[in-house]
Amino acid sequence: MRVVRSFRLWLLAVLVVSVLSVVVLPHAPSRASRIAHLESLVKCPSCQDLSVAQSTSASSLAVRVDINRLVAAGESDAQILATLESSYGPSILLSPSTSGWGALLWIAPLAAVGSLVAVVLTLQRRR
Repeated sequence: MRVVRSFRLWLLAVLVVSVLSVVVLPHAPSRASRIAHLESLVKCPSCQDLSVAQSTSASSLAVRVDINRLVAAGESDAQILATLESSYGPSILLSPSTSGWGALLWIAPLAAVGSLVAVVLTLQRRR
């Protein structure tokens, strides 16, 4: 009786883990959601501080067409962003890149806050 109960618990545990792994696994994004995400990352070439998704200008519509074409061609998100950056320049992306000089834009504020904290701690210790 004890073996049967143990077997049932193990069987139930395996079943629960199997169901959870199927439900929780990330699914591939749909084409429309992928396009919407990319449009939110790209800045309108003729607008100020608006994404392509937010703008209705002719230049943003042209970028949307490019994004749709590149997604349909099967390119990855990184390839699409690199293609747009090479066509329109590095200012086409709403957030700076995380490599090269763009990394400095991410690290500089953190370094400034760290330095400020160090100065405040040093001043407090001297008192």
